Amino acid sequence: MPRIITIVGATGIQGGSVVRAFLDDPNYSIRAVTRDISSDAAQTLEECGIEVVEADINDAESLRAAFAGSYAIFAVTNFFEALPTMGVDKSMKVETRLGLNLADAAAATESLAHYVWSTLPKSRRNTGGRIVVPYYESKNRVDDYIRAKHPQLLQKTTFFWVGWYASNMDYPWFKPMAVPSFGDGPGSYVQMLGVPPWTVIPLAGDERTNVGLFVRAILDQPQKTLPAKTVAGYVEQETYGELMQVYGAVQGINVRCVQIPKDDYRALWPVWGELMDSTNSYFEVMSGRAFSTVGHHVLTRDDLDVQGLVGTAEAFAARKHCG
Repeated sequence: MPRIITIVGATGIQGGSVVRAFLDDPNYSIRAVTRDISSDAAQTLEECGIEVVEADINDAESLRAAFAGSYAIFAVTNFFEALPTMGVDKSMKVETRLGLNLADAAAATESLAHYVWSTLPKSRRNTGGRIVVPYYESKNRVDDYIRAKHPQLLQKTTFFWVGWYASNMDYPWFKPMAVPSFGDGPGSYVQMLGVPPWTVIPLAGDERTNVGLFVRAILDQPQKTLPAKTVAGYVEQETYGELMQVYGAVQGINVRCVQIPKDDYRALWPVWGELMDSTNSYFEVMSGRAFSTVGHHVLTRDDLDVQGLVGTAEAFAARKHCG
């Protein structure tokens, strides 16, 4: 009999990827958790034969009902959803509270064998307090809560870090800007950052595909991923300069990555610029070790032999556009 995998945020980026990875797996029955079962996205899931249940992660009781009977749970929160209306500090508090609700409900699920919690590295600890990335920190508080308050859940938990999305290039603070040429020659494009072009970033590749492939590998190999192990969900590491070369080659444009003063970068995109600069500063300080933890082994794609991953260049090609 198929085991139930319950997927939080099943209509979102990460949850949707997990749904696709398990859609044709006869060993699992998918239960999709959504806030609105009448939405078009939820209706599409139902048309695929997926069980769709309505639950609000603000309500721990509704989560307990949604999780009942689950063998595995994929849990994710979205810091950025509240950001436009609440700002950074309140968004952190909201994300942490929602993560605690998920953990409490998972801990109360007697049938649960594996809890995959989508979190991020401990920027504060890794940098000795120099860099604290807000949306890393709000998730880390949930990590600490699971470790301190739910020892039995901890034994069933895999902490999963997802790298930099290829689709991030759609956002104005990452997307190269056109620089007009003089005369009839081709123009160029510039990506502006508050960190050097040689800053190394961990890339998730095509997040729409790869997140689910990592989660499937995690659940297929509990002897490696439990108890309380951490998996780094990235497919490659490149500098921003290298990434822009890849992007430019796919788009057929010339792109340069240029460092500007941090104050200017943050002022160009209020709130968002500050957040992205904190992330980039963390990557810069960690110098290729951003998805690691001091004194703790982190499992990678090679450790789990994750198959079928789609690289960043392929992801760019699949969504080719510019301008």
